[in-house]
Amino acid sequence: MSEIKVNKISPRTACGTVQLGDSGDTFTIPSGATINNQGTATNFGATGSASWVTTVKTGDFTAVAGEGYFVNTTSGEVDVTLPAGTAGAVVAIKDYAGTFDTNKVTLVQNGSDKIGGSTVNGSLTTEGIAVTLVFIDAVQGWLVTDSGLQDEAPTATFVTATGGTVTCCGNFKIHTFTGPGTFTVSCAGNAAGSNTVDYLVIAGGGAGGGHGGDGATVGGGGGAGGYRFSNGTASGCYTAGPAPLGASALSVTATGFPITVGGGGTSGFPGNCAPASKGSNSIFSTITSTGGGGGNGAGMTCAAKGNGGSGGGGRGSPSPVAFGTGNTPPVSPPQGNDGGSGIAPKQGGGGGGAGVAGAPGDPSSPIRGGGGNGLTSCITASPVARAGGGGGANTGTAPNGGTGGGGAGPPSTSGGAGTAGTVNTGSGGGGGPHTYPTPANGGAGGSGIVIIRYKFQ
Repeated sequence: MSEIKVNKISPRTACGTVQLGDSGDTFTIPSGATINNQGTATNFGATGSASWVTTVKTGDFTAVAGEGYFVNTTSGEVDVTLPAGTAGAVVAIKDYAGTFDTNKVTLVQNGSDKIGGSTVNGSLTTEGIAVTLVFIDAVQGWLVTDSGLQDEAPTATFVTATGGTVTCCGNFKIHTFTGPGTFTVSCAGNAAGSNTVDYLVIAGGGAGGGHGGDGATVGGGGGAGGYRFSNGTASGCYTAGPAPLGASALSVTATGFPITVGGGGTSGFPGNCAPASKGSNSIFSTITSTGGGGGNGAGMTCAAKGNGGSGGGGRGSPSPVAFGTGNTPPVSPPQGNDGGSGIAPKQGGGGGGAGVAGAPGDPSSPIRGGGGNGLTSCITASPVARAGGGGGANTGTAPNGGTGGGGAGPPSTSGGAGTAGTVNTGSGGGGGPHTYPTPANGGAGGSGIVIIRYKFQ
């Protein structure tokens, strides 16, 4: 075996052609050797590879073996005539604008060369598709050896939306609704970027129960509005606690999502044997948070209950009084807690909060009649407590409303009315005090809120 060692091989004439061997010859590249191509290689390399032409094709053309083409059919259908078939020849086609489903590409036979064993032309009609064809023999002709869609290796896209008051935290956007509106999604994104949203949906809180002007009744605190949330699963795992784990994030589509923000229950003396006004529901997509139950008040002998997202507290009277039940209707994770029971005489129970139940009107308890505490969320980037239960009216020191905006219940003989729950927290109002023989109102419930958060870049 002879060996030639040179640094450069050039044609005899300028811009000439150098041929290596003849048909049937074999050239071996040993293991460890490297071919560094800094020019254009045509029909070179492993079978199935193509050198891509970067000038986009918009009209009919004849393909050259060994080349790949980006084809834009936005303006109309395009015919691609395949080259004359030789074993191992390669042609590749890619949908440039994602329009093959609207305007197809027709693969035109060259003479009698078959396409996939057929004597008819082929068609590319799938949006975003890329195909590689290799000519194998006269029996099968051109065969597809590789195909795929852009979705199989997607470019990251993110949720794009409008509505409410929009703020940013790093790579995340937060939409806050303090009243009705529409969360309008113009781009639903994809899994490589974002395609889900986190949420906090709080209903309106219930009003505190009123004093009916009888001899011994005081009002229970209003229950907090239902508190439903996802726990940062879509947007940076923000803190949402202390609480059980929230639900999973919601998938979205490119559409408008009407937003309902529930109002708080209205204060006033509701009439004999009826709980105070319940809060209204808040709604986003498939999530409905139930308004908080109103606190019990009014007559001495009945046992009306204010059920809801969180339950209203029982009134303080000579007869046993049931408290309102929370998480009504039931959802998982729970949206609220029960109210506290009222105890005779003049010891109203606290309304339930999103975090814990309302305290009973027990004089031996340091928090007798206190509203149940709410929950703290950092969905807006800063920790904010919401959805506290209203305090029941009581003898002695006024019971506090629960953390998160619950209204306080005044001392039972102080006169006046219960304190309202804080607006846009879904907190319950405080119970009305004993002001015999004059009726006294409980505090109004606080309105709810809807907050939506997602990754936008």
